[in-house]
Amino acid sequence: MKPAAKHGARPKPANKRAVARLAAVQALYQMDVTGAGARDIIKEFELFRLRQEVEGETLRAIDLNWFEATVSGVVAHQRKIDSAVDETLKAGWPLNRIDLTLRAVLRAGAFELLFREDVPVRAIIAEYVEVAKAFFGEDEPRLVNGVLDTIARRVRPSEVAQKVAGTPSDG
Repeated sequence: MKPAAKHGARPKPANKRAVARLAAVQALYQMDVTGAGARDIIKEFELFRLRQEVEGETLRAIDLNWFEATVSGVVAHQRKIDSAVDETLKAGWPLNRIDLTLRAVLRAGAFELLFREDVPVRAIIAEYVEVAKAFFGEDEPRLVNGVLDTIARRVRPSEVAQKVAGTPSDG
C-alpha cells in the first residue's frame, strides 16, 4: 500500500539526469555485488532494467548517455575517486567498509565532482543526496552531503567560495 499523498499534491517528475544518476548508482551496486563488468551491466540495464515498471510507471525518461558516462567514468577513474572519498571519511572507516549502496552513491557523486566540471557543485551534491534518500533514512543522506561537500571544497575551491560568498550571512 502506498503512503497517502497530500490532497492535490502531485509527485514532481524526475528529470532525465536524476533518473540516470539513480540508475547509475544501481548499476554500480550490481557491479560490486556480482563482479560483472561495466559493459555487461550497462547493456543489461539498457535492455531490461530501464524498461521496468516501478510503482506502476515505466522508467523511460532517462538520459542514457549520462547513465553510461557515469558508470563508465566511475570504473575508469575508480582509484582516484576512491582515494578522494577515503581521504574524506573518518579514520577507521575506509570506503571498503561502507555499505555497498552508499559506496555506489559516493563514487558516482565524487566522479561528477572530479570529472564533470560542466555541472555545478550544488547540483551534484543535491542530486546525490536525493539518490541517497531513495535508499536510506536521514543519516546516510547527511553523510553523502558531508563527504561530497568536503570533496567539492578540495577539488573545486573557487566554485564553492563563489557560492558561499553569494549566500547571505546569518548575522
